[in-house]
Amino acid sequence: MAFNKRREYLFLYSVKDANPNGDPLNANHPRFDAETGRIMVSDVRIKRTIRDQWLREGLNVFVDGAAKTLKTRIDELKSALKVKTGKEALQQCIDTKLFGVTFAHGSEAFSWTGPVQFKWGRSLHQAKAELIQGTAAFATRDESEQRSFRNEYIVPFVLLGVYGIANQHASVETGATDADVDKIADGLWTGTVNLITRSKIGHVPRLLLEVIYQEGFAGAAGSLDEKVNLLAPDGQTFNADEELALRSPKDFIVDISEVSNKLVSLKKHIEAIKVWLDDELTVKGLDDLKTAFNKKLAVLKR
Repeated sequence: MAFNKRREYLFLYSVKDANPNGDPLNANHPRFDAETGRIMVSDVRIKRTIRDQWLREGLNVFVDGAAKTLKTRIDELKSALKVKTGKEALQQCIDTKLFGVTFAHGSEAFSWTGPVQFKWGRSLHQAKAELIQGTAAFATRDESEQRSFRNEYIVPFVLLGVYGIANQHASVETGATDADVDKIADGLWTGTVNLITRSKIGHVPRLLLEVIYQEGFAGAAGSLDEKVNLLAPDGQTFNADEELALRSPKDFIVDISEVSNKLVSLKKHIEAIKVWLDDELTVKGLDDLKTAFNKKLAVLKR
């Protein structure tokens, strides 16, 4: 049965000495907003983090990341799942049920709007990328006495905010269930922990807030990431140079007071709130949520 309760997500994670989301058309430079100096991460990157975690857990996933044709992949799924059509196969894949799909192969063509969608992630402070140069392992020619060079971009430190929403109305078409949508939060958190590649090591989940609304509610708090602010340890705001100098969660306080106020205003529509919290993070406004929601709110220290 399709899930019937709306959910919203606020996810904060830090990246240190790594590349959050390189742009392949710009020498893999981290994506950024030149006007504001904010680092950006695409919704596709966020979904890939979740999807890769599902693959590790052995769940049925359509986009498995391997270089292959659509025909090859759909034939693999039809054989493994013992079904005859592409639609029957994708009805059993958690990523297509939650994120949607546009499918056209042979005589089959259909499109599902995914019930779970994410905004582009943005850093909560100004940050900038640095170009790092190094020596490659091999020379370009056998007769050469000098090895070639490599270039790569890293961000010394950045705290990124991501907002997502699970739309119960779209789940009717895809068949996404409560059991499916329950896997989003853990996919975000554990999937980020497991970003263990040379360009991604240094990603750490810091705060995840999942709001579960009561059945029948079709509104939203909306853009929770834009309601988060960073403060200095003394409670003051940062100037631009101070933002660029941030290097650790010890350098700031995460202020979710605006998030708390918005959720309190929707209290009668909220069934439960789940919070995953890294113990290195100092959060202002969380106690207000605990007071307002009492037993409806559960905090899990990670």
